[in-house]
Amino acid sequence: MAASLSHRLRVFGALLAPFAAGVALSGCAGMSETIAPAFADPGKYELYDCKQLEAERKALTARTADLQRLMDKAETGAGGAVVAELAYRNDYIAVRGQSQLVDDAWRRNRCRETPTETAPPAAPPSAAAAKPAPKSGRTVR
Repeated sequence: MAASLSHRLRVFGALLAPFAAGVALSGCAGMSETIAPAFADPGKYELYDCKQLEAERKALTARTADLQRLMDKAETGAGGAVVAELAYRNDYIAVRGQSQLVDDAWRRNRCRETPTETAPPAAPPSAAAAKPAPKSGRTVR
């Protein structure tokens, strides 16, 4: 009977351990926004101009979205919360810290988004362009 109780306790402990780890690590997720800048070099973006900062902001936004998708996908599987925390959370925190520093430099430099280029409307053909130029022996300069 003692062996049966010991076996049950081991099985219960084995089942409880991943759950406890998930709960413990999920507490870390809430702290990630406050400690994110600690994972990035505060002087990295000091000498960047607005064009470089804009490119970096876009790259970091894309990387953050990729990591978030990976964490969401990992959480759908068995033990996914633990996998997501162990595999992606540190990178996610580091990227969020870099994003905060880039945004600080962006505001400090008073940068503005560059407008997205759209194709200008097609100009109607003018009468001068429609007529062929007269041919002569001399080249006009």
